[in-house]
Amino acid sequence: MVDDPSSPQPLDLEAAVRARYSAASQAREATLCCPIDYDPRFLRVLPDEVIERDYGCGDPSRYVRSGETVLDLGSGGGKICFIASQIVGPEGAVIGVDMNDDMLDLARRSAPVVAERIGYSNVVFHRGRIQDLALSPDALDRWLVDHPVLTSRDVDALRVEEARLRREEPMIADNSVDVIVSNCVLNLVDEAAKPQLIREMFRVLKVGGRIAVSDIISDELVPAELRADPVLWSGCISGAFQEQELLRLLEDAGFHGISFDKWDATPWQTVRGIEFRSATVVAFKGTQGACWEGNQAVIYKGPWRQVEDDDGHVLRRGERVAVCEKTFQILTSAPYEGQLIPIEPLVPPAERREFDCSRTVARHPRETKGLEYDLTTEASGCCAPGEGC
Repeated sequence: MVDDPSSPQPLDLEAAVRARYSAASQAREATLCCPIDYDPRFLRVLPDEVIERDYGCGDPSRYVRSGETVLDLGSGGGKICFIASQIVGPEGAVIGVDMNDDMLDLARRSAPVVAERIGYSNVVFHRGRIQDLALSPDALDRWLVDHPVLTSRDVDALRVEEARLRREEPMIADNSVDVIVSNCVLNLVDEAAKPQLIREMFRVLKVGGRIAVSDIISDELVPAELRADPVLWSGCISGAFQEQELLRLLEDAGFHGISFDKWDATPWQTVRGIEFRSATVVAFKGTQGACWEGNQAVIYKGPWRQVEDDDGHVLRRGERVAVCEKTFQILTSAPYEGQLIPIEPLVPPAERREFDCSRTVARHPRETKGLEYDLTTEASGCCAPGEGC
């Protein structure tokens, strides 16, 4: 079988990315980044070379909170990691993952400088591929020292060891991260590996965790001849997610509450009529698990006639919709908080029982208040003095 010359060649593209970013770790390349305004408070402690050799298209660090464990995919010279380390504080932790040795060298030699200036150390950098967060190349290299690959049987042994490392000594463990950030890096991953990349992000997040990814997206699918161009690929152009495709992959992986929190109206670059722009996508993990009846309901405020959540619940404006305990917690927290009216039960269920989340049904007020509820009260004084109700 003859290879299709128009098809992308992953190894060549990966080599192009590695070469370009290795050079960019030594001298700034302006074409690799968009202008970004970071909070200057967090930049004061960073070495100049980290600031100068940072390449991104957004600021996902603003989605980080105190005390959290943060994972930065494609951490490069460490700028977002060092900003996040100050936000999470000494009780938090920051993990950077990057496959470029020169960028890692920059980040690792800068880490003790930043730690001394802020008074604590909470950042660690791993060498690894962001689409395979379970396998540590450093751990595999240590094994290869004593187990060189010379025959096909050695190749089989290598595959067994890779599987063991992923299973028993994962670089990033399951359900271990509060928030994943990334800054203009996901587009550098080979097209065939992008679904695995999204699944890996979902795997390492804790239930209730979230992602905040700033990246370059395209309004149209990028044709094969552009995807095979190493210069355009390493320049964050031809590997860009098509905007709907990125959302679909996140949804397929199990994320909910997926939204564009930032979407630049002006394209960063246009190539052959295809617009490439900076966007920041947020998404959450947490709809998995059993559904239990809690006699709870939510009312969608509007303004749309109806909306549908990622679990298929159709919420009609003004209608009390029955939801399980888990869904109630999700829909009354970020990113939905404030869009729905929560109805807590006055009377809990008589016994704990499963809730059928596969359908949407209205909740009669008596289910929440209780069949025997017969209270009569005076006017509550809901109106402010001098105003009508």
